[in-house]
Amino acid sequence: MNNSDKVTIALVSCGSEYAGVQKELESAASSLNAELVYPEMDVASLDTIGREFGLEVASPDLRLMMARAKAVVEGVAEVDAVFVATCFRCAEAAIVRNEVRRYIFEDSGLPVISYSFTERTTAATLLTRMEALTTIAKSKHLLAREIQEGLTAGIDSGSTTTKAVVMRDDEIIGEGWVPTIKVLESAEKALQQALDQADVKREDLQSIGTTGYGRFLIGDHFNADLMQEEITVNSKGAVYLAKTQQGHATVIDIGGMDNKAISVQDGIPGMFTMGGVCAGASGRFLEMTSKRLNVDITELGDLAIKGMQQNVEMNSYCIVFGIQSLVNSLAKGATPEDVAAAACHSVVEQIFEQQLQEIEVKEPLVLVGGSSLIAGVPKALEELLKIDVVVPPHAQHIGAVGAALLVSGFVDKE
Repeated sequence: MNNSDKVTIALVSCGSEYAGVQKELESAASSLNAELVYPEMDVASLDTIGREFGLEVASPDLRLMMARAKAVVEGVAEVDAVFVATCFRCAEAAIVRNEVRRYIFEDSGLPVISYSFTERTTAATLLTRMEALTTIAKSKHLLAREIQEGLTAGIDSGSTTTKAVVMRDDEIIGEGWVPTIKVLESAEKALQQALDQADVKREDLQSIGTTGYGRFLIGDHFNADLMQEEITVNSKGAVYLAKTQQGHATVIDIGGMDNKAISVQDGIPGMFTMGGVCAGASGRFLEMTSKRLNVDITELGDLAIKGMQQNVEMNSYCIVFGIQSLVNSLAKGATPEDVAAAACHSVVEQIFEQQLQEIEVKEPLVLVGGSSLIAGVPKALEELLKIDVVVPPHAQHIGAVGAALLVSGFVDKE
């Protein structure tokens, strides 16, 4: 598929056109040269589709959703990717959504994302998801690359921190990390830190790639060859650093304001979810916990390792009420170690309940993002899932590494 070709995305939904979000879905898709289509299907199959799926549902819209999924898998509808959407309020729809998503991904190999829409969904909130779908559909050749070549830089403009790396011939030779305040200034500082450590000049760089929330702004500023969403970039960077580019892997990226769970096959994302109910499932909650305990966030992990989360009652996943629960526990005599452990477990439990139910978790499980360096987080994840968790070197720079790796595909080798 040529990068200029339009990507066709099957919309498998129980009624987004009735939920006030259809225009937003179409706007997000059209901004990426993609088209949403409703797969055609045999109307007669609506009477038997529930038995085929083992899900006898009352809603005709959900039966229609399953029939459209079958049309995609059987090739009746020729599409490049699939967007599965239901309302978050309906338990029956959530069950169907999960089954349909797995069915399409396992039986067609197409990239799939599922989304629980609400009436207030906007095109901006959907853009990263749609962008990832189109990238996977159009650029598998780029995502398949396993070795960085030449002299390249990657910049990850995140919600709370900006990271940069410089790589030369498959080796990280410089790193930068600064708080995200003014997006362009933070990007300049992070890149300069990486250049200074690498002992190279900016004009020597052969190519620059950007990712993260500020990727378009800093991409234009640096005249970048690659401005790509963080789903594909971070998953590629994660399996690259964990040396698991072949076969299955699961990537969990805990960011400053949100998190991502990604199922990866041979370095290419398949099913993925992002976000969460609130920032209580992100690094922001851990940062607020460390401030309440009056310790640096780098010390929070060591505290958590020594604590017992069972000694602290957490009664809310909201970031505000979650902190209130920790404060109440301290007032009742809980130790800082127990509170730190409870905070780490709270973040991990939310990721498990809200996102790991949406993808198929296969080992190795690779944990990345700045929060992965807080020792209590991978420990809590291992205890919850009963599997080993891999935190690769440079895990906090994962987006920048992925961008520097992928953008080397634009380096002129002549």
